[in-house]
Amino acid sequence: MSERSAGGRKPVVDESCVLVEGPWTHRFVGANGSRFHVVEVGTGPLVLFLHGFPEHWWAWHEMLPAVADAGYRAVAVDLRGYGASDKPPRGYDGYTLAADVAGLIRALGERSAVLVGSGAGGMIGWTAAAFHPSLVRRLVVLAAPHPLRLRAGIFADPRGQFAAATPALKFQIPRYEHVLTRDDAALVGYFLRRWGGPRWVDSPGFEAYADRCREAMQIPQAAFCAMEGYRWAFRSVLRLHGYRFVKLMQQPLVTPTLQLHGALDQASLPRTAQGSSRYVSAQYEWRLLDDVGHFPHVEATDLVLGEVLRWAKS
Repeated sequence: MSERSAGGRKPVVDESCVLVEGPWTHRFVGANGSRFHVVEVGTGPLVLFLHGFPEHWWAWHEMLPAVADAGYRAVAVDLRGYGASDKPPRGYDGYTLAADVAGLIRALGERSAVLVGSGAGGMIGWTAAAFHPSLVRRLVVLAAPHPLRLRAGIFADPRGQFAAATPALKFQIPRYEHVLTRDDAALVGYFLRRWGGPRWVDSPGFEAYADRCREAMQIPQAAFCAMEGYRWAFRSVLRLHGYRFVKLMQQPLVTPTLQLHGALDQASLPRTAQGSSRYVSAQYEWRLLDDVGHFPHVEATDLVLGEVLRWAKS
């Protein structure tokens, strides 16, 4: 935290709040024209972790050392606009976010990676594997339908996926980022509570995790950037580059894909995610996780860890 400003106002949150010490190394890596904050531990084949909304790299803090202990180079990144990574005003379209991942893999000195993405990070994982198949050796997506399945669900399932997507629809409102950061980003805690499974939300560690996510969302410009990806997803429906995106995403994935989804996910409904296999021509597995909501990586860390390692080794 920075020092109190004149007049005793609440101090401004700065990027140092996400530079948490631990059995890992913090680095800054240039890729695709931006600077990304990465957290890494271990040596071996690269496993790259992509967080979702409203999180940052801390989503993977328990998994990183365990994956490293299993013989991998585990790297978690703050996505464009989040945490301590650059926060440019543009670049939150599907093409650029996929290119960020491709650039990161190369910037980390690797030819390919096992990609693990959750929520919004899972959507980027689908896109990166589709647009840069030679760089994604295997894919694990958590709580993330294929982007075209999500789009179809929003339009075809008004009482289900459309209703579940209502919070993201509100992100289209100009300057909604100020609503997101109001009262110490109380809305971030609300989203975690609404979308998480009851077992996790009622657990002793929930509030501490929510506090970290709330603090990181108050870093200047982070909330605006977090909104922009959702804004592009909706606005692109009526635009030519959105039409091209859909055409490109219709090509079946050639990357072996493991899809894990919480049975209690209230943000991306299981029935929306379940049809994603039609977009994968390679080896594909689906697993529904009982008593788990939208954040499997923190709600059922050991289970997800085992599945990630199994998929990385197979």
